[in-house]
Amino acid sequence: MAEKIHSFTPVFIKLLKGPVEYLEKSTWEKLLQYKAELIVFLQRLGLTLVLDEQDGYAYIKHAISEEDAASVSWVQRRALAYDESVMLVLLRDMMAEFEVGEATQRELIKKRREIKEYAELFFKENASRVKMLKDIDRLIERAVENGFLERSGTHEVADEQKFRIKKLIKARVDSEVLEDFKQQLTAHAAKRIQHG
Repeated sequence: MAEKIHSFTPVFIKLLKGPVEYLEKSTWEKLLQYKAELIVFLQRLGLTLVLDEQDGYAYIKHAISEEDAASVSWVQRRALAYDESVMLVLLRDMMAEFEVGEATQRELIKKRREIKEYAELFFKENASRVKMLKDIDRLIERAVENGFLERSGTHEVADEQKFRIKKLIKARVDSEVLEDFKQQLTAHAAKRIQHG
């Protein structure tokens, strides 16, 4: 006798592959519809559903300790390099400013040029401007690969390419981490002024 396939199985498979956003309408609707059953199912597997209905994203994480999760893992995890972490915090800061302002749209869309101009303030210590801008471009591409940025359409001029900064970034960089980072940057800037 064949086992019954759960109605939330397609959503579970999507979540195993990565975060799900409200923009994936049918998956999002099924996720909300079967949320309770999915939570119970995930708990049996040692997983937890992280769902932010207001910001429109969901993902799964291990409910077990980090040490245990290191040996066996359902969910893909990747450590970020220092400069990737800095870029992530900068994108999160842009999101925080967007949310505090009087936004007329739900999503934060920025041009590559705008992201680079913002990031330039924090990556100025490189030897050459050309190299620094290439490094920032590389970091933008890594943010796309890691699922924190999404291209919005295409543009012939690379710096005019638009990106959607995903609200999922708020789960990776919370307001406490953001505030701590800003304090470190302020201290670093003060040191540079004293020594420079």
